[in-house]
Amino acid sequence: MKFSYTCLPFASLRVVELYEIMQLRQTVFVVEQNCPYLDPDGVDYHAWHLMVRDEMGHLVAYSRLIPEGVSYPAYLSIGRVVSAPMVRGQGVGRILMKKSVEMVRHLFGNQDIKIGAQSYLLAFYESFGFESTGESYLEDGIPHTKMIQKAQQ
Repeated sequence: MKFSYTCLPFASLRVVELYEIMQLRQTVFVVEQNCPYLDPDGVDYHAWHLMVRDEMGHLVAYSRLIPEGVSYPAYLSIGRVVSAPMVRGQGVGRILMKKSVEMVRHLFGNQDIKIGAQSYLLAFYESFGFESTGESYLEDGIPHTKMIQKAQQ
């Protein structure tokens, strides 16, 4: 399966793209995970939005790439990492995360990246070089752990 990538700052998103992003995020984070929360948290304005589309043009994966100081002081960040249910198990999440790390550093520089990972995905993020800080917390009732990937040498 071939994928196309688009990465845009918030102000450059077309209305239909923003709608697709919000629909995917809510499908997974609110409905599938049964977690009502306020998704538009103000971070989107500052982030770049990485969209992965399949050959038919459907949005199948997404992440937001966040500059230093928006989510964490002195760290870049990647958030709202999500794959559509229809593509799970096909490696799309790995493709998305690899591209997210590349793009966040391309956009904002080779700096440490800090994420708040859902705890059940620790091994997934560790496979990309993220290390747990040991800081666990509940976010909207879901266990999370802070993780850091050091800048590339």
